[in-house]
Amino acid sequence: MAHNKLRFRSDGTFTIVQFTDMHIKDGIEPEKDVQTLALMQHIIASQKPDLIVLTGDVISSYDVEDPEGTFRRAIAGVAQSAIPFAVIYGNHDSEKGITRQRLNEISNDYANNLSEDGPEDIHGVGNYVLTVAGSMNEEDDAAVLYFFDSGDSAPESVGGYEWIHSDQVHWYCKESSQLAQKNGSVLPGLAFFHIPIPEYEQVWREGTSVGNKGEEVCCPKLNSGLFTAMLEQGDVMGTFAGHDHDNDYVGVLHGIRLCYGRVTGNNTYGELERGARIITLFEGKREFDTWIKVAEQI
Repeated sequence: MAHNKLRFRSDGTFTIVQFTDMHIKDGIEPEKDVQTLALMQHIIASQKPDLIVLTGDVISSYDVEDPEGTFRRAIAGVAQSAIPFAVIYGNHDSEKGITRQRLNEISNDYANNLSEDGPEDIHGVGNYVLTVAGSMNEEDDAAVLYFFDSGDSAPESVGGYEWIHSDQVHWYCKESSQLAQKNGSVLPGLAFFHIPIPEYEQVWREGTSVGNKGEEVCCPKLNSGLFTAMLEQGDVMGTFAGHDHDNDYVGVLHGIRLCYGRVTGNNTYGELERGARIITLFEGKREFDTWIKVAEQI
């Protein structure tokens, strides 16, 4: 499939809207899903982003009779926007009745989808890389976006949530090094995954985070070293997770900003006002701005 080429605008900006934990269902309190999808349309229209990222739990597959139809309904507005979009999956998307591969096949029906299955020889479906070209020359990479499948449940012997496995970490390091070699320098990068890594708890404990923490950090019990790898590679400036609906804080740990999205779905738990996280990259600079957009601001 020919992918839309991501590119910085002529003013040197590139804006991403992160929707997370939409939890679209079919037939259970449908008015809440209507509210969620309307909210997304309002935010897309008001922000006019260059890329839309869905960071998992797009649907609540355990609560639906027709997961394929529910997923199509969940992404219909995003697909119809004609704005490039990328999806990674959470612990509930393929919990029952559908696989991640099938969800990606559905996304591939839409020309503006950039999601990929990723390498078959590592854990997960949805490990892939997107580059953002410079505003003046679309042949030059100016930024990089990494997408990781953070899995779902860990084996019973461990308990809790799955971790981003060592083969995924090695894959990231290889991709990062190849891009740095190709471009003659390290690219400024962002990383997206559904389940937060353990460093999200660490950064909160340091007491300098900004935003809400209304529940515990539901991260894996095992630390597979992704954060250390990102630190050593030197490209990732910020990471973006979902999963914990009552957390939306941002904290800086060893120079990397660990960010939660804002829960988008009305048909799920959580006390925070529903919305999205907005991210703006700046061409030629190793920095980004990010903030929350909610319904009452539209």
